[in-house]
Amino acid sequence: MGLTATRRPAAPRREVPKSRGGRPTKSAAIERDQRLIEVATRLFLDRGFDATSLDAVAEAARVSKPTVYARYGDKRGLFAAVLRREIARWLAPLSAAAETQLSSASDIPVEQRLIEIGREMLTFTCGPDAVAFSRMMTAQAINFPDVAKLGKEEGWLKAVATTARFFDHLVAQGALDVEDTTIAAEVFLDVVVGHTHRMATFGTALDIKTAEKRTRAAIKLFLAGALGPADRVQNTKAVQRRRPSR
Repeated sequence: MGLTATRRPAAPRREVPKSRGGRPTKSAAIERDQRLIEVATRLFLDRGFDATSLDAVAEAARVSKPTVYARYGDKRGLFAAVLRREIARWLAPLSAAAETQLSSASDIPVEQRLIEIGREMLTFTCGPDAVAFSRMMTAQAINFPDVAKLGKEEGWLKAVATTARFFDHLVAQGALDVEDTTIAAEVFLDVVVGHTHRMATFGTALDIKTAEKRTRAAIKLFLAGALGPADRVQNTKAVQRRRPSR
């Protein structure tokens, strides 16, 4: 599974059925909206936010520009709609992986469960589409704070909530011992895929095997804690006491 960019195919041309009054039928309106989002997604990915115009979206989707304005208000509204759908698509594998682990046998080591979660997270946070939208969202966040808010509420907070629910399950099983599963989920998400996602956003070429190796190491650190087992902590303190002062 590579992290190379892929092009989305253009939406097929279809005739939009009209009602007797000349307005699209309900099913046609739903299909039109879906086509608008698909076309806008492809153009945003191909051209970026600034270079994508509503004229281009309307033309490619075969609808009038007033229709786009009436549905989404402006380009920012259209981008928010696209981003909301994309975030939902990215979170779906995480939710599915968490549900799978919730129903798995309790004798499976917690480390292996977290590795499966981490592997899914790598896929949807470091894929080409996710990285491209992350860059656009970051670039537009200063001018459009509501876009940043959408990314936080629909993306980050939902990912944290999904992971925290999984941790609640592990705590109930006695497989994990943490006081605040929400904070634990935030730390887990950051240490497991945060660095890899940032590097991908910066344009650094990624190797999936290296990324998975780093994820496994991060999970070990997460489970052991920064100081490691208690006996190691005691030994470390003893060594520090014996060190001569400089």
